[in-house]
Amino acid sequence: MTTSTKPLAGLTVIELGSLIAGPFAARIMAEFGAEVIKIESPDGGDPLRKWRKLYQGTSLWWYVQSRNKKSLTINLKHPAGREIVHRLVAEADIVVENFRPGVLEKLGLGWPELSAINPGLVMLRLSGFGQSGPLAQQPGFGAIGESMGGLRYVTGFADRPPVKTGISIGDSIAALWGVIGTLMALRHKEHNGGQGQVVDVALYEAVFAMMESLLPEFDVFGFVRERTGNIMPGITPSNTHSTLDGRHVTIGANGDAIFKRLMLTIGRTDLADDPQLADNAGRDGRRDELYAVIDSWVGARPENEVLRTLAAADVPASRVFSAADMVADPQYLARQMIETATLPDGKAFKIPGIVPKLSETPGSTEWLGPKLGEHTDETLQRLGYSAAAIAALREAGTI
Repeated sequence: MTTSTKPLAGLTVIELGSLIAGPFAARIMAEFGAEVIKIESPDGGDPLRKWRKLYQGTSLWWYVQSRNKKSLTINLKHPAGREIVHRLVAEADIVVENFRPGVLEKLGLGWPELSAINPGLVMLRLSGFGQSGPLAQQPGFGAIGESMGGLRYVTGFADRPPVKTGISIGDSIAALWGVIGTLMALRHKEHNGGQGQVVDVALYEAVFAMMESLLPEFDVFGFVRERTGNIMPGITPSNTHSTLDGRHVTIGANGDAIFKRLMLTIGRTDLADDPQLADNAGRDGRRDELYAVIDSWVGARPENEVLRTLAAADVPASRVFSAADMVADPQYLARQMIETATLPDGKAFKIPGIVPKLSETPGSTEWLGPKLGEHTDETLQRLGYSAAAIAALREAGTI
């Protein structure tokens, strides 16, 4: 697969983001063929370069989050640096940024300035609270968006405080909404004769949009959804159970026919044939009883036996996968979700594959996250800067 055959080939994206939400959105675009030019401070670049586990001084997360991107160093506080951004924007299709609202405006790089340079520009702006409202200029990371958006309130067990998911999911959800909005804005411009526009994604709103029936249930019934551990509220049975060998298996048997198959499989014909349990409402009313039965059956067997038995009965179930499980799993491997890449010293390592799977124009990994400023000279030369001008910019600390 060559870049020219990918669905976003021909698009130029200027990334002014750092850490997670903005860079993740731009990463998706880069995986599917867009030229993504990531602008970083000459003084260390994106902090993600030093986050979590480092290999020879560079984050392994960085290599994945910035794959297929070009790194251009610019000090945005220098007028000459902002001039470079202006030149880039004049030729770009998309700008992605996740500064706190007001920061780019103070630098003269806000929407009025950039859209005047390029009226067709689409600007994706990701922030904690959006570009308007009383909290707009407050700092807000993914953790704050998850809390305000409702996710953390319902996550965990009823007798314990709220907990976070194991990843920065608020940032990632916002990034996905951002990509969707950006592609819709491009569609409008290209097919409806529209102009460029701002795509405004607030982290808390991105999370809130995923909260299912939480709001209408509160409004109509006064019902506040609470923490319910591993069960699916109001839908039974769907839960995680511990096996004899200390592993964990999630079973989703909440369909009427599936529930009956599960009960027959575990030897509970009485429950399979109980008319009160023939639908979800009846089962949810006897939730504790059913979960005790399933807990007992799963807890008396090792994980492999539980999974084999349930697969044979066509009951949806899965082990709770760790990274070690993923890298050896036939389904992951068959779907090319475990790729092998090479670190700068030649060491091979595994990275996640590309999502989603497009049958004709799939995304791919062309290269890993670049060295800081790796593409600075190349990009500036393309913009018309001479070697002498580039040297002067470097001497001044602009790049």
